[in-house]
Formats: sequence, structure tokens, C-alpha cells
Amino acid sequence: MSELRRRSLKDLVNEVKPGFACGEVDANGVFQIRMNNVTKSGGIDLSKQRRVPRNHPGIEKSKLRPGDVLFNATNSPDLVGKTLFWSGIDEEVVYSNHFQRIRTDDEELDPKYLSRWLTSQFESGVFRGLCKQWVNQATVSKDSLLSLKIPLPPLAYQKRIAAVLDEVDILRTKRREAITLLDDLAQSIFFEMFGTGEGHPVVPLGEQLSFITSGGRGWAKYYSDSGSIFIRSLDVQMNSIEIDEVAYVQAPDNAEARRTRVEVGDVLLTITGSRIGRVSAVPENLSGAYVSQHVAILRPVQEKIVPDFLSFFLSIPFGGQRQISDMQYGQTKPGLNFRQIAEFLIPLPEVSLQRQFLDRVSRVRQLQESHARNLATLDELFTSLQYRAFSGALWNYEATGEAA
Repeated sequence: MSELRRRSLKDLVNEVKPGFACGEVDANGVFQIRMNNVTKSGGIDLSKQRRVPRNHPGIEKSKLRPGDVLFNATNSPDLVGKTLFWSGIDEEVVYSNHFQRIRTDDEELDPKYLSRWLTSQFESGVFRGLCKQWVNQATVSKDSLLSLKIPLPPLAYQKRIAAVLDEVDILRTKRREAITLLDDLAQSIFFEMFGTGEGHPVVPLGEQLSFITSGGRGWAKYYSDSGSIFIRSLDVQMNSIEIDEVAYVQAPDNAEARRTRVEVGDVLLTITGSRIGRVSAVPENLSGAYVSQHVAILRPVQEKIVPDFLSFFLSIPFGGQRQISDMQYGQTKPGLNFRQIAEFLIPLPEVSLQRQFLDRVSRVRQLQESHARNLATLDELFTSLQYRAFSGALWNYEATGEAA
């Protein structure tokens, strides 16, 4: 493989220009791209749009045109360096002073290739090392940006590399969208079967529980390298318990420990902090684990309500999550107490219908898992292609026909 040719960005761009700051908002004004509109992966998020007055003096010099590259030069240390290739939308758009707009010499450097390369540098943490930091803010200077040396295959290969990465990225996006749609489908099945409330009583949750408690304080002194699993709030996800780093405790033999020991079929609900409202039934492999003070144990009367059905209802936006949110209104520190939990209103169809619903959801989950596996494969492929492209292996192989 021939030596990789690199050139400084300063020799390959025609213009690098910051946008403008504007404190005014005008609902009928011009859309101004801000930091939250650019995703980490280099996509555009249009869910929140800030519009600035059309007569602002900064607008004319900050208009975007297709082919521009926006580099997020100022942000938090972890987010500085996000990059967007601008392909245009059906209206005039400008950008804030947190960005540098890069216009390339398009006979030397393909802008989409540049955008992909800058995003790869962001993902590798390059800009975190380059930035100057203040309190909660960091900046990559124009000089630092332009001093970067980019691998530079011939222009035709740049375009092909960008196109290949785009194709794989589109497939990844479609997989993510499919997973989200399947989440929506599971909720739609619930609404179809139980959402109208016709024929199904709605009852206080407390009437369907045989036991409710939460973990106690002071477990830190029982931490150990082995023993019983200790479930923390960070381990409880929506309808699953995912323990990335297992914590163990050597639990004491007393009433307090026995009170906070979980059983198969218990439902765990996070009740404090930023993770409040996450909920999952306890699977067999976690029977006998203990919980922290931030996690409540709900023990349903299983002749009346299936644990996974209860967990699902508490997890959906129009079900338990809405009630949890309503109970947090006005509170400075999020938290749920047992009385509030007992007052949750839940639908109570026949157990046979609950199981029928869970069977349908299980099939949806199987499809989601299949999509997730495919997405993981595509992520690996994208990472490999990106590395090969920007190390020269991909285009050198195509140019010479040699194995890279």
C-alpha cells in the first residue's frame, strides 16, 4: 500500500466563517441552526427550531447553501466538533456563532467527504484534545481546525468513499427507525386491546399488590467481590434489567435485608432522581438479589395481574409514565412515595387477556431483537469502512487492486 497522502485543511478550503449570535426570537423569522440541531453522528435534528428576525444584520452573510459543512466549534468538551453536511431544506437557513461554516475548494476536496472525516475525528475524541476549555464550554479555534491534516485520495475516490458511507449509514438509520416503529406497535397493540377501557375495570394499583417496599440505606458497607447481586437504579431500564457492571453484597441475615430481597415476578420501579419511572419485572436469574433505596419493589397478586403486563403499562407514555410525571409536577427533587404508587390507576383485564397481549408483544420484541442484531452488524461494518477509508486502505485497494 502506498504512503497515505495528507494535506492541511487550510490549503483545501476557500472559506471558514462563523455565524452570528441573536437573542431575539421571531416565530415567523429565519431558522437558525444551533448546537442542539446537529446530532453526534452528523445528522440534522429539526424537532426544535429557533427562528430569528429576518432583518437581523447577520443573516445575509450567514446563509447556508447545499454543500456547506458546519463545524460545531463551541460546545461542551464532549460535544465540540460535531459536524453537519448541509444538503438544504425548502427554506432559507442560517447558523449561530457556535459554528464555523466551511466551504471547500471543490476541485480538491469533496465537502461530504470532509464532513465524514470530521465526524470520524469527533468520534475518536480528537477535538476534545484540541479545544480550549472554560467552565462547561470548550472551543476549537479556527487555526487549530485549519491545521488538521486530512487524508486526501483523488477527488473521484473521495466521492465514492462518501457515497459508500452514506449508503451504509442510510441502512443503519432505517434499522433504528424500524426498532422505534416496533416500540410504537407494541403500544398500539395495548391501546387496541385495553385503551378504550370498555369492559375492563380501572383500579388503584395498591389493591393489586400484596407487598410494596424499597431498598434501605447503608448497603455500601456490605459491598463485596462476590455474593448476592445488588440492583441499583441505573440497572433498571424500561421493561428490562441490564447490569453492565455487576455490584455484589454480602447481605446480613436480618429482617431489613429479607424485606428488600426480590423474587421472580416482582416489579421494580425507580422512585428517585433522573432515572425515575423506569420499570421492569424481575426475571428468574435475578431472584434473590437486593435493591438500593432508589428502587421500589412492587409484588403483584399474580392471580389478578401478570407482572410483565404491569411493567408494560407503567412504562408507556399514556399509561404509567403520564401518572408518574403528573405526580412530579412542582417538585424540585423528583421522587415517588408508596402512597402515590398505590394510587396509580391501572386497567385490569382478565389474566387470559393480559397473557394474550404479552404473547403479541413477545413477537414484536423478537422482531426488534432481530433488527438490533442487524444494526449491530451494520455499525461494525460502518466503523470498519470508515477506518479503512480514512487510513487509505479502502481507496488504495481500489486504485491498485492489491489486498489491503
